[in-house]
Amino acid sequence: MNHWLKHPKAMILGPLALLLAAILACGSSATATPVSAPPATTAPTAVPAAGATTAPDATVAPTEAPAMAAAPSGTINVGQKELGPYFGNPKLAGNPQIFLNNAAPITETLGMYDFDSNKVVPMLAEGWDISPDGQVWTYKIRKGVQFHKGFGEMTVEDVVFSFDQLANSEKHPRASNAKKIFFAEDGSQSTPDDYTWVVDSGSPFSDVPIFELLATPRATMAWIVSKKQFDQEGEEEANRNTAATGPWSIGEWKTGEFWTLEAVEDHWRQTPTFAEMVEWEIPEESARVAGFKTGNLDTFVMALDSISEVESVDGALLMQVPDAGQAGLNIYGQTYVNVGTADQWPNYNTDLPWVSPNADTSSTEWEIARKVREALSISIDRQTIVDELLLGFGKPLALRDWGGPDAARLPDDMVWEFNPDKAKTLLADAGYPNGFSVTLTPALRGAPSEVEACEAIAQYWDDIGLDVTFQNVPYGTLRPTLVARTYEGITCHSVAIRLAPVQGFANYLNDSVFSYGTEHPFLEEKIPVVQGTTNRAEREALEVEIARWQFDNVFGETGLYVFDNVWPVGPNLAIWDGKVKQGDLRQINGFEYIEPR
Repeated sequence: MNHWLKHPKAMILGPLALLLAAILACGSSATATPVSAPPATTAPTAVPAAGATTAPDATVAPTEAPAMAAAPSGTINVGQKELGPYFGNPKLAGNPQIFLNNAAPITETLGMYDFDSNKVVPMLAEGWDISPDGQVWTYKIRKGVQFHKGFGEMTVEDVVFSFDQLANSEKHPRASNAKKIFFAEDGSQSTPDDYTWVVDSGSPFSDVPIFELLATPRATMAWIVSKKQFDQEGEEEANRNTAATGPWSIGEWKTGEFWTLEAVEDHWRQTPTFAEMVEWEIPEESARVAGFKTGNLDTFVMALDSISEVESVDGALLMQVPDAGQAGLNIYGQTYVNVGTADQWPNYNTDLPWVSPNADTSSTEWEIARKVREALSISIDRQTIVDELLLGFGKPLALRDWGGPDAARLPDDMVWEFNPDKAKTLLADAGYPNGFSVTLTPALRGAPSEVEACEAIAQYWDDIGLDVTFQNVPYGTLRPTLVARTYEGITCHSVAIRLAPVQGFANYLNDSVFSYGTEHPFLEEKIPVVQGTTNRAEREALEVEIARWQFDNVFGETGLYVFDNVWPVGPNLAIWDGKVKQGDLRQINGFEYIEPR
């Protein structure tokens, strides 16, 4: 459970405070190799994995909207790193809009993550029934839910339309999964009435990839919008002035400046106490801190080294969410599927030291490239990054997608040592005694200290002789090159804690819209098997089999660390502890539950 720190100084004093003071006294620790520091004395509280549960009961009672004592009033001002233009159509929206739409939330999904039961529970659906073989799901759509902007009641027609839009998206990271599950060529679907959707996926599908589409808040969710608005006003208007179902409705917005969200009165689930929320695009951390200190911002996406600045504000509080996400390296260009055909991806480049001209893992060429990848990994001191740049709010991670409790299922030997001398030897053995040039780019996705940690990695690689070009660009600029498989560098990339590791496996498949830059025939064979396995024990055994292959080959999943998130809360807002929605916690969420202090 997330918890709040009413007296942040009392919590931070001790080793963390001394560590923070040392960092501030020495200047920015991102510009030099971090020095070793003792681990934090207090371990963050862990959040159990939602993937450890069985399918939600279809008989969960509908949520009733709480009675409101007064009409919403007042404004919440939020500082964001990046907003971009507002997109609300599931087919057209990409990052960062996907995160912000559901974190606010403007949009809602059929389900949501529940901290207390540790399950995916119904939201816009009243429940769902699942056939014994996991192949046929029957969704019972909630009655009486109204769309924004006067477009009437949500029905199954809107649900099917929204999922179809997502399945045909060229931006959504789970478009291929949505198409395979909900619109399978060998499957079927029917709508017996206005509030029932029966989906036969043609073959059994694991519940994990389905739940990640059903549940908010995640960048993988399938949110529901009005088909009537789309038919009457067209795609462009529906995309920019979306009629969705959340407690907040999109109002005025301006690209690169702000989004204004308006409270939805008499919302079916939770009417906000505040009448308005304004999200401001403020790329610079120092400017967001200044806005908070002057009272112009009530909260903001914060780097952890800003904690001392926040606690200097009279009445400010900190709200900590443990195990908020996980970070890893994506080593692009390793797209070995369809090599030599017309469908070969553009970024497959054997001139890159980490890319083998031979996909056979027993070949000499593969081993040379594997040594380079291992050198990249073991030259990074993960514990020092956690201690110094995350201020102890996290822990090292061997394989991304295995953060949180799932990490306990990994074999004990799956730990990346910190050994820069061995890294230099591996590079020399691979034919690079003087290093090589590499582009390193942080994927700016709202994680704490994501730029600083990536800069530290650049310094570690410089120490073993690499010539690192550090490329700091907005994620909206970077992501299209990842989708198109034209990017040839390495990214520092954070994601949410998974329901189960299989949830992230889709990004390693050739038919996925989004790519981590690593596709291989072994994964093309194994991942669909895991996705189609409905028995939990069998699925978990297959996940570990894939993890072993990825770790041994330093391929696909190179973990860095799990991080907690700490959100600053200004003196005008009360803590909304217990109302934060589990899922993707890189963005602040639960705004509809915030009350004035």
